[in-house]
Order: sequence, then C-alpha cells, then structure tokens
Amino acid sequence: MTSTANATALRRRRRRTTLVGWSFILPNFLGFAALTLVPVVATLLLAFTNWNSYSTPEWVGLDNFRRMLDSDNFWAALSNTTYYAVGHIPLTLAASLGLAVLLNQKLRGVGVLRTAFFFPYITSLVAVAVVWNMLLSPDVGPVNQLLKAVGVAHPPGWTTSTDWSMPAVIIASVWRDMGYYMVLYLAGLQTIPAELYEAARVDGAGPWKRFWHVTVPGLRPTTFFVLVMLTVASFKVFDLIQVMTEGGPGRSTLVLSQLIFREGITQGRFGYSSAISLVLFLLVMGITVIQFQLQRRHER
Repeated sequence: MTSTANATALRRRRRRTTLVGWSFILPNFLGFAALTLVPVVATLLLAFTNWNSYSTPEWVGLDNFRRMLDSDNFWAALSNTTYYAVGHIPLTLAASLGLAVLLNQKLRGVGVLRTAFFFPYITSLVAVAVVWNMLLSPDVGPVNQLLKAVGVAHPPGWTTSTDWSMPAVIIASVWRDMGYYMVLYLAGLQTIPAELYEAARVDGAGPWKRFWHVTVPGLRPTTFFVLVMLTVASFKVFDLIQVMTEGGPGRSTLVLSQLIFREGITQGRFGYSSAISLVLFLLVMGITVIQFQLQRRHER
C-alpha cells in the first residue's frame, strides 16, 4: 500500500510539474502559432493559388512558379538580394568584430563609445535612411564634397546611379547594424580566458598572432551565431531599401522582399507574392542549414 501511495504521489508531482511547465510555454506558443505558424502555412497554401483578397482562392498548381521563372523582375530581385548579402555580411562582420576588439580595451570613455556605436541600431530606420540620402546626395552631399576636395573629379552618383545605388545601401546598412553585432562580439570576448592571452604573450606572440590564434578561435561560436543572424537579415532586407531608393533607380536595388511587397500589397497578386515568399524562405533555410552543417563538421 505504501509503495502504491508513493507511486501515486510521484505521478501527481510529475503531472503538476508538467502543467506548470506548460503554463509558462503555452502563452508564447499560442502567440507564435497565431502570428507566425498560421501565416506561414497559409502562405504555403496560397503559393499554389490565384487570389487577390477579394475573391475565393483559385487553385493553379505550379503556375505561379512558372510565371516567376519567366519574370525578369524576379531574377533581377534575386540577383540584387544576393549582391546585397555578399556585400553586407562580410563588411558588417569585419566592422563589428573590429569595433568589439577595439572597445574591449581599457580606454577612457569606452562606455560612451560603445553606446555611440550601438545607438544607430535603435534609431528610427526612416531617420537613418533620410540622413544617409542627404550625406550621399550627388550634388550637395558632404561625402561627394569631400571626394571632390581630395581630387576626385567625378564622384559617384550613389542612390541616383544604377551602379552605385546598391553600394550606397550597403554602406548605410553596415553603419546601422555594426553596433548591434559589436555588442554580441563584446559578450563573446568576455568568455575568452585572460590566461590564454598571457600564455601567448609569454610565448612571444605579438598582437596580430594573439588575435588570430586566441581571439578568433575563442569567438568561433559567436561568429557562427552572428553569421546566421546576418544571413537571415540580409536576405529579408526591405525597409532600408524601401526608404532610401524604393528599389531604383530602375531595378538596381529591387530585392525579393520588396518584390513580394509590390506584387502582394500594391498589385493585389497575393498568390504570386506568396510563391516568391516561399522561394525566399526555402533559400534562407537552405543557406542556414548549410551553415549549421559546416559548423557541425568543423566541431568534429
């Protein structure tokens, strides 16, 4: 009888613990299901339909995907998205890591400097875009005025040029994002034991060797996390380009997220825009899976 009573009491405690756990998880899960999971599933289904939000969705199978493959706008947006990611990811990674290493030193006013570099990330993105448009103005912008002062006779047209509009967006984006990833790297630098630097210094390693053989390996988990976050953010970029260039001039800065917005919200072709969304989702997921596989292989 005693063993039966103990077993019953144990089951009750486990049930109570499980219910307490679910009470913490359930609100967040319900929010995730309502705001993320259901829209994702709905987008997956709409990708195979023709729907303008006013009529009943009409099943069209793979027609949206065939139309996508025949669309010059889609291939231009895919190319521009890749261009942005290839420029934005390494530059932001290098800038944030450099700032973190520099501001990890014992400098006077280092707290103020950290705040100053992080501040652009929490500033209104519209304000950031407007300010950078003013800085990069071809005629009166300070950047081109400085270039002329140092002898550049014909400085770039920046956001008014099809060749320089994407580099202009990348520069503004790196400036805005590097402070956030700097904070992540600063947290990673705190986890590297000081004894490793002391041992390397005793072995005669200079600052550069200590960086490559102590700092970089010690930051590998942080770098992997930053790389994944940057990849996702780069492929779904929308707001900065929408404010700075609206995808122009021409199609020089048109990206996939903006094409989705145009086809869905502006043109009302929600089935077609859902198909593009699905392709973007699969693209980002595929790249992220490859990154995880490479990281796992490297850890072995």
